[in-house]
Amino acid sequence: MRRASVERATNETSIKVTVNLDGTGEYTVSTGIGFLDHMMEQLSRHSLMDLTVEAKGDLHIDYHHTTEDTGIAIGEAVSKAMGDRAGISRFGHATIPMDETLSRVTLDASNRPYLIWKVDFSKPKLGDMDTELFKEWFQAFAQGAGLTLHVENLYGENNHHIVESCFKATARALRDAITIDPRKADAVPSTKGVLGGSL
Repeated sequence: MRRASVERATNETSIKVTVNLDGTGEYTVSTGIGFLDHMMEQLSRHSLMDLTVEAKGDLHIDYHHTTEDTGIAIGEAVSKAMGDRAGISRFGHATIPMDETLSRVTLDASNRPYLIWKVDFSKPKLGDMDTELFKEWFQAFAQGAGLTLHVENLYGENNHHIVESCFKATARALRDAITIDPRKADAVPSTKGVLGGSL
């Protein structure tokens, strides 16, 4: 199985992450931020990636450092678990509804990190969490995992539904992209023979 662990320690956060890309969506998540925990659980459950996250951060200041560094650490663990990315399907796409909301994610596990974020919120906070931090998480995750990641909320009104549908769509797209294609299980899915760098 494709497993990896990452530990990230700074003056602001201390984070331990373990992933199993060939799991069943089992998770144990503790970041100190309830809503972020909920979203990481969604990521695990709908990607079928087993995920363990233990994060401690400077929450007495705000949630920024913990949110961003958690995205980085999970992304790095996913990238490490993929190795040279041989055999992966590489591309993933999902459009996910949640009540009145519809969100779409398209990604390329290309080892060329890039984020397109077309998501707007009607309020600056969701519970105690600044809504602007969700873009920070996705940016950090895309960077760490080496994903070209396009996240769009097509429409919606409820901010909770908007965020959750974005995470679920990312999870389902990631699930497709990291799945091993048995027809080319030994080959890197690129005409260059390696993923990353220039086209």
